[in-house]
Amino acid sequence: MTPPQIKTLAELKKSGYKSKTIKEELRDNLLKAIKNKDNLFEGIHGYDTTVLPDLKRAILSKHNLLLLGLRGQAKTRLARMLVYFLDEYVPYVSGSEINDDPMQPLSIFAKDTIKTLGDKTPISWLYRDERYVEKLATPDVSIADLVGDVDPIKAASLKLPFSDERVIHFGLIPRAHRSIFVLNELPDLQARIQVSLFNILQEEDLQIRGFKLRLPLDIQFVFTANPEDYTNRGSIITPLKDRIESQILTHYPIQIEDSAKITLQEARISSDQLKTIDATEDFVYLIETFVAKARNSEYIDEKSGVSARLAISAYENLYSTAELRMLHNGEKKTQVRVADLWGIIQSFTGKAELVYEGEQKGHHTLAIELLNEAIKDNFHFLVEDFNKLQANRNYKIIYTYFEAGNSVDLFINASDKQYIKELKSVPGLQELAKEIAPDLTYLPYYMELILHGLASIDVISKAIMVEKVSFGNDLGDLLSGLEDDIRFEE
Repeated sequence: MTPPQIKTLAELKKSGYKSKTIKEELRDNLLKAIKNKDNLFEGIHGYDTTVLPDLKRAILSKHNLLLLGLRGQAKTRLARMLVYFLDEYVPYVSGSEINDDPMQPLSIFAKDTIKTLGDKTPISWLYRDERYVEKLATPDVSIADLVGDVDPIKAASLKLPFSDERVIHFGLIPRAHRSIFVLNELPDLQARIQVSLFNILQEEDLQIRGFKLRLPLDIQFVFTANPEDYTNRGSIITPLKDRIESQILTHYPIQIEDSAKITLQEARISSDQLKTIDATEDFVYLIETFVAKARNSEYIDEKSGVSARLAISAYENLYSTAELRMLHNGEKKTQVRVADLWGIIQSFTGKAELVYEGEQKGHHTLAIELLNEAIKDNFHFLVEDFNKLQANRNYKIIYTYFEAGNSVDLFINASDKQYIKELKSVPGLQELAKEIAPDLTYLPYYMELILHGLASIDVISKAIMVEKVSFGNDLGDLLSGLEDDIRFEE
């Protein structure tokens, strides 16, 4: 869209333009979107009955916001989406550092320009995407960064005293006049810097080097914070919290389906991978189950949380694991296997903060355990009635095969032909998979899942090694204490 073709203050007045505060803009456009039943927060899943109603209420109340939640809960994404509720274009005095409203100028520059040029004052237009300012709060952020400071070079070049407003170099907040200003990780900001926000939030005053400026800044403040920071790195001082009208608690998606939507939406799977690698949708649910179990694990620090980025990066690594195997074997196409899930462990090791007991166990061991629990859940979902399965003829054939001392080795990098041949070597396995698989397109996956599932309930044994996963009946050599009887060999 092109900006309005209004170039002067006279033309602006003639158009009937009326100034609105940014909070009025947000409120009016939100009301319009609700009435039109527009999709207000596209791409946000799992917040329909919790976070989003709170956010809408805060906007309608013209409140500044604090989004409080663990990492990977879309706090910054929500803040950035508020831009869509601004007017598409707003006018400002051309050349103004702080986007002065021509109808309500604040800076000396804008006031002097209008005083000198009158109705001939040149007008420019600011697109809504340009009305968003974001800053990450770090301990080294200064008052000058946020509010501003006296510029001695400007004072010298203009031959002005330091008490003159024209020698001030404005910081990020004044430059965000008529914009959304987002300050991420607020507790990381030093307490003395947080104090500098008091007057801006409440009295709309700026204090720079002892000079008090009366600048009624028009800003929508959005702060984000992680509860973990309250104990580890800092806190939001009470008077500042008191000035932030609405605090909104975010959370991880409650339903696996919502988590899966987020992962599928955010994962960067290349077009080449999508063309050459086929994966049943079960895999995204397997990964989300794995992440859910990690969030509930006693070995992982619940205050740190397990970000949604874990599932996203794990899903990307799953495709890359299958792709690497395909390239290794010189194949043009392949399907994702259960054993490819071991390729997602590297995503877990950098994103989970372990408690002391978890550190003793180790990231790798814990990841394997959680993966096996997720696989077990998926198998139980596929086979709801195990007693009925035990009565199945093909199940009895499989059981007898392994009870006789036979084993199956599924090599991680085996070609599709070798992989399928090894699975078919188990009598009754293919026939049982055909009976219970919801989609025969992925028959090898379900054949392998049955083996993992039977191992998870101790019908057969499973040993995970560097190059292969072995299924058999030799429980004596396996490590005790693991629910799925896992053995590691270096």
